[in-house]
Amino acid sequence: MTVKSSDSPRYAPYDPSLPKPWRALVDGRNGNLYFWNPLTKVTQYERPSASEPENRGAQSCSAPSTDGLAIMNASASGSGQTSLPNPRVPALTAGNESPAGLSAEAYRRHHEITVIGNHVPPPYTTFQSAGFPSEILRELQHAGFSAPTPIQAQSWPIALDGRDIVAVAKTGSGKTLGYLIPGFIHLKNLGSNSQMGPLVLVLSPTRELATQIQDEAMKFGRSSRISSVCLYGGAPKGPQLRDLSKGAHVVVATPGRLNDILEMKKVSLHQISYLVLDEADRMLDMGFEPQIRRIVKEIPPRRQTLMYTATWPKEVRKIAADLLVNPVQVNIGNIDELVANKSITQHVEMISPMEKRKRLEQILHSQEPGSKIIIFCSTKRMCDQLARNLGHQFGANAIHGDKSQNERDLVLNQFRTGKSPILVATDVAARGLDIKDIRLQRLLVQFHLVGASTCVKVTYSVSLTNWSLILGFDAVVKLHYISPIVFHQILRLKDFCYM
Repeated sequence: MTVKSSDSPRYAPYDPSLPKPWRALVDGRNGNLYFWNPLTKVTQYERPSASEPENRGAQSCSAPSTDGLAIMNASASGSGQTSLPNPRVPALTAGNESPAGLSAEAYRRHHEITVIGNHVPPPYTTFQSAGFPSEILRELQHAGFSAPTPIQAQSWPIALDGRDIVAVAKTGSGKTLGYLIPGFIHLKNLGSNSQMGPLVLVLSPTRELATQIQDEAMKFGRSSRISSVCLYGGAPKGPQLRDLSKGAHVVVATPGRLNDILEMKKVSLHQISYLVLDEADRMLDMGFEPQIRRIVKEIPPRRQTLMYTATWPKEVRKIAADLLVNPVQVNIGNIDELVANKSITQHVEMISPMEKRKRLEQILHSQEPGSKIIIFCSTKRMCDQLARNLGHQFGANAIHGDKSQNERDLVLNQFRTGKSPILVATDVAARGLDIKDIRLQRLLVQFHLVGASTCVKVTYSVSLTNWSLILGFDAVVKLHYISPIVFHQILRLKDFCYM
């Protein structure tokens, strides 16, 4: 079987934390990251752990070429081995399949799920076990999803039981469908008139995330004849108000724009019975708590509320205690540790500010032509300046909060399609952007982005910084978000500098 070179698997950047002899690879067809063991000839989505036994009887072999990997894909499919990724299966399902026949507790242990609450129903490990309507099952099948993600599997039965939920899970874990599909079924059971006002409200922190939620709501709600409207700032109110006047079952909104429209008395929330706060911690970080509380006052107290957050600080706990009633808490992974995404290889380089530009260009030249790269900057001015400097040679565009919505949409589309493979961004791109196959992520100041932007498919991260950042106590606290190895290396450098 022949495979086009652009579709062939390729090696991801070397990851020293992978147990030998495993290697990380990127599927050229869809950008999914997966892992290959040259001894056992096994390929899998789930990251291997050091405790997994090796096949001692297998013969050692050298690393194959990309052509050899393509041939291995064809032969593995017919030999009972786990095959390379199906190009129709998006990253949403990567690593979520578990051994068949697991009990509820075994499934939770396998996927690091912990639940807090009384009489928590068992997870739905398959779409069929959820009992969804046939049209929703068809949409899931058409999208190529093979099984629920852990957050979906555990939150669906709770939400369908009408209970409030606090879900603590990283960005990119599949939580959007985790709350949308129960919301759709909630709508079908109510049968209310959308002309009287929306029945489902989803609040999100940014325009980008709101529009992506809207896209998912339209895609998966179309066959159920569920209408949705997206309300966000940075765009004219007129078209949004016209869409709203036509009637909508679901409203996806940023808090600021929804408050503006409420003050204009152009929308009524008296029918809302299903409220979602997505990226709640991010909304609080951005100062939206007053707007959120004003919006909730317009919603009937008898409602179902679902809160999704990537972190669980005291501010989020406080608003959850105020807005939710006897919620079930679902945690994916260890919420007490501030850790970086383990699938990202991180490198920190200590250089002077004058050397950054030269070193950045060296790094960019070392990447494959056309590789998608995100460069995070600390200020909008730096973002624009760097994009101008890199634009002609490398094809770079900038995105930040001062850009209009049309400009931001254009930049993101050009980045997704590869027309402009380098995205220079402020923290407006920190969460919620669904972009596959990011080969390199460079962090100038905001180290927390490694932990937060897990919806972006990143395999490699380089931080170029200077002593003024590292020597500050606040910066060292932020560095807990990077890997423990890198963190302790920086602490040793910090101690050395003080000596």
